[in-house]
Amino acid sequence: MTPSFKTRRRNGLLSALPLLLPAYAWLTLAIFLPLSAMVYFSLLSDIAPNAPSPSLTIENYATFFSDPLYATLLWRSLVLGLIVTLACLVIGFPAAYVLAKILKGRAREAIFLLVILPFWSNSLVRVFSWSMVLREGGILDTALNAVLPFEVTFDLIYSYPAVVIGLVHSYLPYMVLTCYLTLQAIDDALIEAARSLGASRLSALRRIVLPLAMPGMLAGSALIFIPVVGSFMEPRILGGRNGTLFGTVIEDQFTAVYNWPLGAALSFILLAVVLVILLAAAPVLRRTA
Repeated sequence: MTPSFKTRRRNGLLSALPLLLPAYAWLTLAIFLPLSAMVYFSLLSDIAPNAPSPSLTIENYATFFSDPLYATLLWRSLVLGLIVTLACLVIGFPAAYVLAKILKGRAREAIFLLVILPFWSNSLVRVFSWSMVLREGGILDTALNAVLPFEVTFDLIYSYPAVVIGLVHSYLPYMVLTCYLTLQAIDDALIEAARSLGASRLSALRRIVLPLAMPGMLAGSALIFIPVVGSFMEPRILGGRNGTLFGTVIEDQFTAVYNWPLGAALSFILLAVVLVILLAAAPVLRRTA
């Protein structure tokens, strides 16, 4: 008797289990062990060297709700994540479309090299490079004054736009690559059929390309929004005092104030907020997948 589909599927999973087990076991340890330690720290009263023995408490979570400053900084971080994600989408999708549907051969390879070039350098080096470009008397300021007939002062360092520029530069490749993969999978015959039936280029883009490319756009948005909300390096270096966000406050709790319980609690609150946003967007994600 021929085995049923469920039986064949179960046998296939059992035969693949030895290959899957090491990777999934490592991922489980790498994710849940640190999270378990952070949960424990977030429930401690104090771990200062000269403090008495710590006790379990939820005071660290209550601090977030008792001080409106934390909610304000969290809101600023969410807005920043939305702005950076939209900027990456506006810049990255046309670039991905050109790579997938227009450029061919060596030209595509050269542009692809430029897209992934930021991954070849350390993120700290990239951020400090932007600080030399955006400051007064920096590279951009000097280049503009060398070309323009009048003198200009271009100083964006330690400002909110500088933070956005640095984050867009860091995370733009994720949007380009995810959109490229979905656009590459779209059959060119669909676009040609729409054009032959009288659809304009804009209409074909709006009614065929964008709906089919939506999974890649949403995947890129998730890959960008989640880390940007908790970012601290770019806001710290490029924003200065104007770059104080929820992520920088969490970093301060671990590195400057040495208040690990509060830092762990704020980290889990940020994680919970991001998960709530993703769960709220899940119906839209399922419809477009």
